[in-house]
Amino acid sequence: MKDVLQKLNKVFDNHKRLAIMSLLIVNDWVTFKTLKEEMGATDGNLASHLSTLEKNKFIEVRKSFVGRKPQTSYSATPVGRQAFKDHLDALEELLKGKD
Repeated sequence: MKDVLQKLNKVFDNHKRLAIMSLLIVNDWVTFKTLKEEMGATDGNLASHLSTLEKNKFIEVRKSFVGRKPQTSYSATPVGRQAFKDHLDALEELLKGKD
């Protein structure tokens, strides 16, 4: 079991970051506004979690304008997708009781 626990990624220990990655895995790009609404998070709390994911190179940030309004969108990077997959695989292994 110790081997399986070591495969878990500490970045995904937080349920908000797990939720963010889940949304980004199934969507190409997601806006800050959509993430905030889906998760019921405050601006500051969400920004903090996104910053952690960005520092780990798990997400890509795109800033643009829609009309005259700025819009920030996020996408999972290939590194982030692999890290998330590995984390989920480890969770599955843990649930199955493999060693």
